[in-house]
Amino acid sequence: MANYGYHLARAKGRAIRALYRSLLPSIARRKVKAPRSFPLEVFAYSGEAALPEQVASIRSFLRHAGRPPRLTIVSDGTYTPRSIELLRGIDSAIIVSDAKDWVPTNLPAEIQPYLKEHPTGRQLALIMSLPTKDPVLYLDSDVLFFEGAQDLLNYAEERDAPAFYLRDCRFSGDDRLVHGAFEEADPVNTGFLLLFQPLDWSLGIQRFLEMKGAPNFFTNQTITHLTMHANGAQPFDPRKYVLQLDDQFVYPDRYANASLALRHYVNPVRHKFWTTLPA
Repeated sequence: MANYGYHLARAKGRAIRALYRSLLPSIARRKVKAPRSFPLEVFAYSGEAALPEQVASIRSFLRHAGRPPRLTIVSDGTYTPRSIELLRGIDSAIIVSDAKDWVPTNLPAEIQPYLKEHPTGRQLALIMSLPTKDPVLYLDSDVLFFEGAQDLLNYAEERDAPAFYLRDCRFSGDDRLVHGAFEEADPVNTGFLLLFQPLDWSLGIQRFLEMKGAPNFFTNQTITHLTMHANGAQPFDPRKYVLQLDDQFVYPDRYANASLALRHYVNPVRHKFWTTLPA
């Protein structure tokens, strides 16, 4: 029997996204009234294909978390000049940078092509470069923020861990980099990270250098997973910081509510990003 609720939700998500994309110039010019200042610099990584999600995500962050001193959108190299101007016009805190400016230079030559040329490798290069000075937030373009995002202010004051990470609902990684199931526990998702200090990436780099074959989509996430645990990072509260797939095949978003800080709408539930997005 056809799952009409699931297919309706996907169709509705496509329709809302198409309409949102067509209205992007006017949406981006509509200023967001931030409820407070947010104390940390924020970084996001995205490209032209994710422009609608990036605009919606930024606006939801400003609306619910607050206005940071600087919000840097790092382009994967595909943003057009017109899209860059559109992003800058959303808020005075926003600047747009290029991924090529965020490649660490003090790493082995063997990993440099991955960090410079691979789409998720360029994302990893940015994360490895943070923070440059003070603590920072890193977020993907498909993260949507809710009223509970004021909870981030409590985490911003934490200093009991070198970093916090978004806990994944399952290990989504490159199996070649782990040495057994025990290393897959407490899976890290790279979609949302709070970094208080530069991390020691040596374990992840070592596993990359030992790896046979070309990197895949999840190589960067696995390197980050290993690094976070090697450095003693802690997860955000999974009740408020959500990455879940168990509502993929039903119509409603089971998690969106006023107490939620954020949800990372990864690809299988990406349509819910749009069906949940407030008007």
